[in-house]
Amino acid sequence: MYRLAHSRTGDKGNRSNISVIAWHPALWPVLVEQVTEAAVARHFAQRHPRQVTRYLLPQLHAMNLVLDDVLDGGVNDALNLDSHGKALSYLLLDLPITVPAHFAPYLAPHSGGPAE
Repeated sequence: MYRLAHSRTGDKGNRSNISVIAWHPALWPVLVEQVTEAAVARHFAQRHPRQVTRYLLPQLHAMNLVLDDVLDGGVNDALNLDSHGKALSYLLLDLPITVPAHFAPYLAPHSGGPAE
């Protein structure tokens, strides 16, 4: 997915918020179709999210994903090295996405960043 979008992560307690922003508006429908609550829950299965909720922001070609109970109790309770969950955006960007060939001109190069 990193060739279709960029991402940021925030946290509050044991909840992680992960934004996904399309590099190009043409890629937005592909993200909406494939970055579903179920797909994200499967992708984060090793973190055992209790619930994944997706909020679409179509005018921004973005979405916010809220993952409950994925931070091992949160900053004050976790023995996890990344108790803030900042690296979770990178984990999400590793989600496999099938991209139809006609979207290739809009994909970011392998190094990341917007397509030209």
